[in-house]
Amino acid sequence: MSNRALLEVIALDAEDAIAAQAGGADRLELVTDMAADGLTPPRETFAAIRAAVDIPLRVMLRTTDGFAAGDVSVLARTARELRAEGAQEFVLGFLNPDGTPDLAAVEAVVAELDDCRWTFHRAIDRAADRDQLRKALADLPGLDTYLTAGSAAGVDAGLPVLVAEAARRGEPGYGARMLVGGGLTLSHLPVLRSAGLDAFHIGGAARPSGWGRPVSAQAVAEWRSALA
Repeated sequence: MSNRALLEVIALDAEDAIAAQAGGADRLELVTDMAADGLTPPRETFAAIRAAVDIPLRVMLRTTDGFAAGDVSVLARTARELRAEGAQEFVLGFLNPDGTPDLAAVEAVVAELDDCRWTFHRAIDRAADRDQLRKALADLPGLDTYLTAGSAAGVDAGLPVLVAEAARRGEPGYGARMLVGGGLTLSHLPVLRSAGLDAFHIGGAARPSGWGRPVSAQAVAEWRSALA
C-alpha cells in the first residue's frame, strides 16, 4: 500500500494550475479573491483550468468574506452552473452567528451537487464546537474531507487538536479525511505524518514571492518530495 500523501494546491488561474501540476500537486482548490480568503471563481476560469490540467479540481462555493452563507439562492444557482460546466468536486462550509453549522444553507447547496464529493473548509476552525459540527454533518451526501488547521490561529496553534482528532478516525463524525492547511509549513510535517495524517493543503507556501505572483512549480515540488 502506498504511503504517498495527497497534496492540494490553491490555484487562481490556468497559469497557477499548470505550475502546480508540474510540481506534483495531486489536486487543486480553485478560488478567486484571496483578499476575502477565497471566493467562487468565474465559470470561465474553471473552464480554462479544466482545459489546462488533468488532475482533480475542487471548486470553492463561497460568495462573501467570512463564514456566513449569504444569499443561499445565489450559492445554489452557482453550484448548478458549475455542475453544468463540468465541475465534479467542491469546497463549502457555513456557520451561524453563534458558531453552529448552518445546516439549512449547507443542505441547500449540497442538494445541487448530485452526490459530488466535497470538502467542508476551515469554517470548522471557527466552530463553537468542532465535535458537534462533525456529528451534525456526518450523514450529508458527498462529504469526504475537512480542511482544517485545528485552530483559527493556524496549524502552529492547532497541532494538538489535529493530532487528537486524527486519533479518533472511524468514530461517528470522524470518517471524513482531514486535509491540513492554514499556516502549514514543512516543519509541521513530521508530527502530522506521525499522527497518521495524509492530506495537506498549501496556498501561500506554493508562492514564495507572494500572492501577487503565480504558483511556483519548484515550491510545489519541494512539498511533493517531502510528502512522498
